[in-house]
Amino acid sequence: MNGRIATLMVHTSPLEQAGIGDAGGMNIYVAESAKRMAAMGVTVDIFTRRLNPDLPDVVEFAPNVQVHHLGSGLAEGITKERLPELIPALAEEFKAALAKEHYDLVHSHYWISGKVALGAMGKGNAALPLVHTMHTMARVKNLNLAEGETPEPPIRVQGETQIVASAAALIANTDAEAASLVSLYEACPDIVHVVSPGVDLSNFTPGAGRAKARQDLGIAADASVLTFVGRIQPHKGPELLIQATAQMLQHSPHLRAKLRVFIIGGASGSNTAEVERMKELVSWLDISEIVTFLPPVSREDLPQWYRLSDLVCVPSYSESFGLVALEAQACGTPVVATAVGGLRTAVADGISGVLVDGHDPRAWSSVISRLLVEPQRRVLLSMGAIEHASHFGWETTARGTLDIYDRILSGQAQRSSVSS
Repeated sequence: MNGRIATLMVHTSPLEQAGIGDAGGMNIYVAESAKRMAAMGVTVDIFTRRLNPDLPDVVEFAPNVQVHHLGSGLAEGITKERLPELIPALAEEFKAALAKEHYDLVHSHYWISGKVALGAMGKGNAALPLVHTMHTMARVKNLNLAEGETPEPPIRVQGETQIVASAAALIANTDAEAASLVSLYEACPDIVHVVSPGVDLSNFTPGAGRAKARQDLGIAADASVLTFVGRIQPHKGPELLIQATAQMLQHSPHLRAKLRVFIIGGASGSNTAEVERMKELVSWLDISEIVTFLPPVSREDLPQWYRLSDLVCVPSYSESFGLVALEAQACGTPVVATAVGGLRTAVADGISGVLVDGHDPRAWSSVISRLLVEPQRRVLLSMGAIEHASHFGWETTARGTLDIYDRILSGQAQRSSVSS
């Protein structure tokens, strides 16, 4: 396909630092796939909301990729929970943008963007076909809530249902997610396609190895290092890792001298209280000298943190995919993750890491402590991790996405030919 597409991502921006606020794996997904599609000959315009008044209207993000800011003065300081209030205004602005340039199709990411697209184009998508990637789904999340976590609101469920009914194509990250679209949202199986996310295999590599990474960042060579990377929110499960750490030390006190746990990430949205709650829990469990909280680090520096780790832990309650798991494995670090959603695809159980059923801290402590005392097994998992991650480059994601675009546009052309 050689053409121009409008990519809609309004609840956050691809320019934002992943791991803090509302920015996460979807930011990486949109940014990386857009760059790869542009390299294959497609012009990509990414429309997102203006996060502060000083941002220019258009930012040249990469060759043939521009970021356009919608909603001047509308979204400054507004929380993610209140974003649905902005959908009508953002839809009108997006509609005006669509009228200024010829686009072949619109690809929306996350439900708020899908609703903005529907508001701009009309429910029947008469002018442009709509491709939508959910990334996460309300009904899936509500079936897998962490203790005390607030369920996703009915307005989101309703919005996702409308998008499923109106889209020309739905892109799922895994076969399991595709099945959820059909079973939980009654999506037509014919419009559901599976394209796995990727990893930047030129940046996330084993590099010079674990010893050099530890030397560069001042971590003891003989330390046992566990790392969590992601936003600090109940759904990502940092509390589970903290509780599992306390369990390990209770049963194996000899680990205390060398165990280090790094939690890298910031507050999710405006919920800074969750970070403080985690720090208080660490203090109450008397593991403050073990657990260190670090702010999000850049994409360039993150590989070193993966490399220096013995294990990267992804204790999420649900994941559409789990890019952290893939990035860690590409760096040669085995992953311990919950056996849910896309993590079953992102981690090859017993080959590149270990999947744990459920969220019992005792089960997690048992799995982690066993791996920490089996260095030879970790070496084998490390080799499997590099091999497994090698099959998930962003170029493959971009090509799979473009194939879906081609299929939609070819079908549209055939229908136009028949009708004429």
